[in-house]
Formats: sequence, structure tokens, C-alpha cells
Amino acid sequence: MTHQKRDPEPKGLVCPNCGCRHFYVVYTRPRAEKILRRKECRYCGRRVTTTEKVVGAE
Repeated sequence: MTHQKRDPEPKGLVCPNCGCRHFYVVYTRPRAEKILRRKECRYCGRRVTTTEKVVGAE
């Protein structure tokens, strides 16, 4: 039997207000070599801005 290690903290976006992990994408804007996304928590409605690096862009 092999045992899998689990990370002590799960990865991914967490709402800073309520701790929920479920978001709607409100809008997406391309920027120089990254993508700006505005997300809204499904539970409490708090909005969060994320930036994502474009991988493999040529």
C-alpha cells in the first residue's frame, strides 16, 4: 500500500470574507502577457481580482 501525502492547505482561490471556494467570473481583460479576471463569491458577493500568466503564448 502506498500512502499519498496531502498538502496541509488546499490550493486555489478562497474568498477572504467567508472562506468559500466558489466564484463567478464577472469579466476578463487581456493585458500584456497576462489575463486580468474579476471574480465574485457565489455565497457572500465579495469581488476579487486575479491575474493569470499566459503560458505557451507565442
